Amino acid sequence: MAFIEFKNVSFKYRGSSNMALCDVNISLNQGQIVGLLGPNGSGKTTFIKILVGLLKTYKGEVLVDGQTIGPESKALISYLPDSTYLEETFSIQHVILMFKTYYTDFDENKFLSMLEIMQINPQVKIKTLSKGNKEKLQLALILSRNAKVYILDEPIAGVDPVQRDFIIQTILTNYAKDAIVIICTHLIEDIQDILDRAIFINCGKIILDDTCENLTNIHEGKTLNEIFKEEFR
Repeated sequence: MAFIEFKNVSFKYRGSSNMALCDVNISLNQGQIVGLLGPNGSGKTTFIKILVGLLKTYKGEVLVDGQTIGPESKALISYLPDSTYLEETFSIQHVILMFKTYYTDFDENKFLSMLEIMQINPQVKIKTLSKGNKEKLQLALILSRNAKVYILDEPIAGVDPVQRDFIIQTILTNYAKDAIVIICTHLIEDIQDILDRAIFINCGKIILDDTCENLTNIHEGKTLNEIFKEEFR
């Protein structure tokens, strides 16, 4: 049995005439970095929100480690949303206390080590940090959990190329190697080299799903970014 399974999953937002997800079937195993790739509005974030339990009125079945979506599955997932989730007035020390309280798998020593590498002072308030350092702080918190699934929604959007390289290297260095990492993005060129598998989604439907090696071979040596441009032009 796959660790994550979507079986005939469909979802439509209230008031919309279009399906946000349409009959999606996906099985994901541990030990993979998976790219969920598609343009804005393609269904990526809807997929993620169902997986983390934020959207519940879907049709079909979603399982994480054999369990339906609920408190047990949520405890296995460490989720980085595509928007800021920390209160600006909090100190980093306060955030550490929150994570220790809410997540039994939070590794404070790992988090502090990551902050040291990032050159972020753990004694300051979040509002004093630059935009790039806020992004790094949130990523460090998510990766400091010993989770079974890491979901990163647009982790490199809105930062400069140098920051992107640093964030990608941080992901590669710090995630649990027996976990699943799902990176949701439309910035294919920056992450294509670290992916094991790519899932292309458009208009709520899966249009490509294979290992990156197979996709490259099938498309005569083209990179994922080149394949993406072909599929979504």
